[in-house]
Amino acid sequence: MNHRPFEDWLLNEQQLTPAEKRDLDAHLRTCKYCTALTETGLELRSVRKVSPAPGFTARFQQRLATRRIAERRRRLWGLIVLLLGGGGLLLWLTAPLLLALFRSPAQWLTIAIGYVLFIVSSVQTLADVALVFLRVVPGFIPPYVWMVIVSALAGLGLLWTVSIWRFSRFPRIPQQHSS
Repeated sequence: MNHRPFEDWLLNEQQLTPAEKRDLDAHLRTCKYCTALTETGLELRSVRKVSPAPGFTARFQQRLATRRIAERRRRLWGLIVLLLGGGGLLLWLTAPLLLALFRSPAQWLTIAIGYVLFIVSSVQTLADVALVFLRVVPGFIPPYVWMVIVSALAGLGLLWTVSIWRFSRFPRIPQQHSS
């Protein structure tokens, strides 16, 4: 059963045309869900509203301001720790180069060339290891396992795509109809 227009009419409390009123009355005679929704709405409208205690707004705003200040402090301290930690790590990693700057240019050049050769040889070695694995591993894994792996990766990709689509959508704000 399609409840969509009837739910919108009941929840938004909008003015209905005579034809819409007839359709809604006919639907309410057959639909227990929408009838319960109507009764709940009537009960909520008939409840006596209680005013907040005196000073509630001021206390709430004060608490909100205090929380915002605390959040700013936490973020500032986090940024300070991140910067100091990152700077310390960078200093620790570059200490040999910095010490070499204060030595002779020949030592500095030797250390710099040593680092470049180390990085190049490390990248070459990792590439060789990856190529060996790519040549050897497919022979050890049966085809049905490859199918399971590819299917699992495709499922994860689909899940990732759907979750990004789901969480990046903005909720629609219902348009208010002027009376």
